[in-house]
Amino acid sequence: LIPDPGTCHERRYTIVMPASPDNPPRRHRFPRHHRLSGNRAFAAVYGAKMRKHAGPLTVVSRPNGLAHHRLGLSVSRKVGNAVVRGRHKRRLREAFRLRHADWLDEHAAAGIGGLDLVIVVKRHDDPGLARTIDRMNDAVAASVAGWAKRGSHP
Repeated sequence: LIPDPGTCHERRYTIVMPASPDNPPRRHRFPRHHRLSGNRAFAAVYGAKMRKHAGPLTVVSRPNGLAHHRLGLSVSRKVGNAVVRGRHKRRLREAFRLRHADWLDEHAAAGIGGLDLVIVVKRHDDPGLARTIDRMNDAVAASVAGWAKRGSHP
């Protein structure tokens, strides 16, 4: 990870990987169809009861039958004011955007397709983007292992 220059409010990071025939360059995007929205979608994920904790993050997941993961965020007012909650949400979306394609490659070996992920944030000090990515990786990997053990059925 290297910092991108020119941002004043929050550091942005770019993953730099050399392009080769074996490793084509990836576009890291977060399009609308990768977002989990609506009360029914969140209720379905919470109803699957697969929760994994990583520090102040709780990842609740459910297989979605799609070829990609979808992300939903739950950041309560207990976490802080609107500025703090917005910062946490931006950081989580950025971490998801950067790691989404890698997770799909890693999870294909476990026989797990896409997951609907709801990330619940507890009050904590701001750890930075790199630590947030590490915590999300840990929780999502544990969630995939849980679904592989359960048989990938909610």
